[in-house]
Amino acid sequence: MEYHMTSSLGRDKSELSSRTLASRHKRIVETAKPRVMIFSGYGLNTEDETKSAFEMVGATADIVHINDIIARPAMLDKAQIVVFPGGFSYGDDTGSGKAYANRVKQHLGDALQKFLARDTLAIGICNGFQIITSADILPGALIANDSARYICRWVDLEVSGNSPWLTGIKTLSIPIAHGEGKYYAPAETLAKLKSENAIALRYIKGETAGHFSLPANPNGSLENIAGITGYNGRVLGLMPHPERAVRFTQLPHWTYLKEQLTRDSKELPTEGSGLQIFRNAVKYFSQI
Repeated sequence: MEYHMTSSLGRDKSELSSRTLASRHKRIVETAKPRVMIFSGYGLNTEDETKSAFEMVGATADIVHINDIIARPAMLDKAQIVVFPGGFSYGDDTGSGKAYANRVKQHLGDALQKFLARDTLAIGICNGFQIITSADILPGALIANDSARYICRWVDLEVSGNSPWLTGIKTLSIPIAHGEGKYYAPAETLAKLKSENAIALRYIKGETAGHFSLPANPNGSLENIAGITGYNGRVLGLMPHPERAVRFTQLPHWTYLKEQLTRDSKELPTEGSGLQIFRNAVKYFSQI
């Protein structure tokens, strides 16, 4: 018998059975956590914030240098979510995201297509969005802001497309930090995005822009586009940084909001609106 009375160890059958079940349950829970692979290297610099955001909502996240992925592309087989985070890859010397995108396209193009052929998710944030458009994973391009200046501020967004990343979200406020964030695409590409409901996010004049008297569209993006999707919504590219808006206290006017809520005897929120994007990604894999 596998389980029996073992007086010398002070264990009985029920004790061993319960421990075995607990161990099996722990393994199942650990296996159920979606595994996130976050690209790094050569100037990408928001890996840690992105990893923290995913771990806050229950994922297992690993930061992996692009050289290691190129050397062992089979490691993508173990990932459910791939992230191209923000930063200034290769110093943006040849244009934002272009040099990094060339490495991705030339060395990992087939492996990423194999990854995306599965029921997986991918996201490109800021420089990551520039990378995945330059690598032809998503259409269009990110070009210089109309102001011809680097812009660092908060923006308000409206969800306008369907994506597992954006389920249940109507609006959100998150920061931007870019010099080449104007989304541009030919008229036929824009028409195709509209027909496929793939314009995911648009800049709007919301609470944050209104509070600071800022224009809704910070960079001149066509159609006020802040993000788009591909692969039936499973791949999301966006210029704003949701990983920098996961806590209420990250809002630029949180102290003002705190006073308002306190005077109205309302509970202070703890989360920022960007966290729901990461939570949605984790929930996606608990439903399939």
